[in-house]
Amino acid sequence: MSGTPHDWPDAATHRRVWQLAWPMMLSNITVPLLGLVDTAVIGHLSAPHYLGGVAVGSMLFSILYWAFGFLRMGTTGLVAQANGRGDGTGNRTLLAQSLLLALLIGSLIILLRQPLVDLALRLMDPDPAVLGQAAEYAAIRAFGAPAVLCNYALLGWFVGNQNTRIPLLLLTSTNLLNMLLDLLFVYGLGMHAGGVALASVIAEWSSLLFGLWLCRRLLASIAGNWLWAPLCRLSAYGAMIRVNRYLFVRTITLLLTFAFFTAQGARQGADILSANAVLLNFLLLISNALDGFAHAVEALSGKSLGRRDLRQFYRTITSAGLFSLLMAAGLTLLFALAGETIIALLTGIETVREQAALYLPWLVVLPLIGVWSFLLDGIFIGTTQVRAMQNTMLVAVFLVFAPVWWLTQPLGNDGLWLAFLSFFAARGLSGGYVYWRLCQRQAWLEP
Repeated sequence: MSGTPHDWPDAATHRRVWQLAWPMMLSNITVPLLGLVDTAVIGHLSAPHYLGGVAVGSMLFSILYWAFGFLRMGTTGLVAQANGRGDGTGNRTLLAQSLLLALLIGSLIILLRQPLVDLALRLMDPDPAVLGQAAEYAAIRAFGAPAVLCNYALLGWFVGNQNTRIPLLLLTSTNLLNMLLDLLFVYGLGMHAGGVALASVIAEWSSLLFGLWLCRRLLASIAGNWLWAPLCRLSAYGAMIRVNRYLFVRTITLLLTFAFFTAQGARQGADILSANAVLLNFLLLISNALDGFAHAVEALSGKSLGRRDLRQFYRTITSAGLFSLLMAAGLTLLFALAGETIIALLTGIETVREQAALYLPWLVVLPLIGVWSFLLDGIFIGTTQVRAMQNTMLVAVFLVFAPVWWLTQPLGNDGLWLAFLSFFAARGLSGGYVYWRLCQRQAWLEP
């Protein structure tokens, strides 16, 4: 069905967007909560190097796993479109291909774990006492890699099939089990960083088994057949590899930007580094809230294109845009009124509180500037326009963020935050231009 970007969403569209968004928001919140529990459990041991080892080791694997986040994003877009076409056989094939690709990459991480960990720890160069705990943590945590990456594929598949309550159940149960095992291994069995890593590995594999069981139940309601031939031919993975390669470049570029931001803050002293780390928790809250609507757009826009229903496609985007803008405005108001209170909850060090409060205004306006980049990412993932997603990221980093940072170095940390906000603004503007061009050319349904 034809449609235009001016098609106004009906109540059913608003309701469906919200039904998909809120479980993902709650799911996202469980992830930083787990990090807080890990920190609290290991942080009450007798020596600080235990906490440092877990912090370094968990950061290493967070970066490593995040680099393969395309297994979630790419799967969502392709499955959503297969779902819209009513292609149950294609839906099953995409699930199997994603899981096999995740299993292959995870197995390679296990095989290459020693050189990968040695290189990463050499680059981080922690204190020798911390190094020992971080190495112990990493040696165990690597064995969870296949489970983590397969869970990414499963989450993408569930969202692509417009089921966000199962990801909520999976993430909540997994993180709860992880927390309980943390307490058992560290306090009950007297383990240190290795205990925290073992808790994560067991929880990750348990999540995969639970996810596969839930997946089997959902498949019972999807018509179609299993075809083994597409799993055995490399050429059959063409669409998935094409989508995922762009998402991989995009994610690596994003990771480098955050690493550069952190490094430049560190060059300005411990207080600035700590203040920026506190303020990045505000960004975590922003992304957790706005990503819920982005996930809804991924599933619903992909399904609409699969059905070749442009009217519903535009209605979905308008509805998610309205919800996202309201959420962004709410976050801006929250940070303006209670930002210093939130900072006080995050740190008790007075000098860090003062520095964080000084740069808080940048975070107050960030939701309204960054909202469009989150929404557009959801659109591009759902429609598999991921080359545009990659290119807008490259433009934002290398043609905006880097030059703005270079020119504003005399401003110190204010210049760094100005460059960071310019990065979000550039993603929104360049992504908005691509979206407008695709609408003008009516190119959404082109192969």
